[in-house]
Amino acid sequence: MATLTETAARRDSAEPPDRRPHRRTAARGIPLLPAVLVLGAFLAGPVLYSIYLAFTNRALRGEGASETSFVGLDNFRTAFDTSEFWNAVGLTLVFTVVSGIIGQNVLGMALALLLRRSATWVGVLTGTIVVGAWIVPEVVAGYLWYTFLSDGGSLNGILGFLHLPNQDWLIASPIIAVSFANIWRGTAFAMLTYSAALSQVSPELDESAQIDGAGPVRRFWSITLPLLRRSIMTCLMLTTLQTLSVFGLIYVMTGGGPGIQSQTLPLYMYEQAFSYGQLGYGTAVALMLLLVGGLAALAYLRVLPKEDKE
Repeated sequence: MATLTETAARRDSAEPPDRRPHRRTAARGIPLLPAVLVLGAFLAGPVLYSIYLAFTNRALRGEGASETSFVGLDNFRTAFDTSEFWNAVGLTLVFTVVSGIIGQNVLGMALALLLRRSATWVGVLTGTIVVGAWIVPEVVAGYLWYTFLSDGGSLNGILGFLHLPNQDWLIASPIIAVSFANIWRGTAFAMLTYSAALSQVSPELDESAQIDGAGPVRRFWSITLPLLRRSIMTCLMLTTLQTLSVFGLIYVMTGGGPGIQSQTLPLYMYEQAFSYGQLGYGTAVALMLLLVGGLAALAYLRVLPKEDKE
């Protein structure tokens, strides 16, 4: 008489062979189920709730606080009809282009090229200073630049020593002031990205072009830039997304002022949601900012040739 073990073995061997691997794969995924549920609750949950809030009149006080109602697209229509919203959109565009797309990437590339050709001690000193600015917390960086650019700050002290005119830079040119502060703080990421990419470029290519008579600008434009294309697009995308979400630096330096002259979309969203208590409207603005970031990322991916996406 066959034992129970032999009977079970024959039954398992009689099953179609392609079922057992699927069964083992499903069993291996069971321990991951709690982690997936937790990630879904803490990541997908808030996103879905934010989407819900954007279509309601939810508020911290007033009618929307006592009874939340579905208002459809009213929050988005209100934003499009408000001049303060479009002012924030324009300032966000200026801040992103000046400090992120141009400032951080151009300065980061220049520093990476400098580190590639400089002496070791120069590279160590420069890298330490630039990376040190990057690891400073955003709020601390905001206070540093506030004390440097304010009416009684260090910059006016230097200008006074040189007998040059002084002014309160945070009032005269607030969006430019916060842009320079963001360049100072965020350039390290672009520098490190481009330094890593340049380390993969063979020096022999540059030497061959130099022997053929190509100057530094020609070699950089025709050899270095094409080889760094993927790194450049990746760095542009990441710095753009990071700059779009900058809040603490601007809030500490200017608070969005004077008036609304440096009020970017994150500050406008914060003001509407927490200062005025309009959570539904503020969340709608946040969703539009998220949409802008998504469109920017898609635009950068579209620029990459097909072979660079694979």
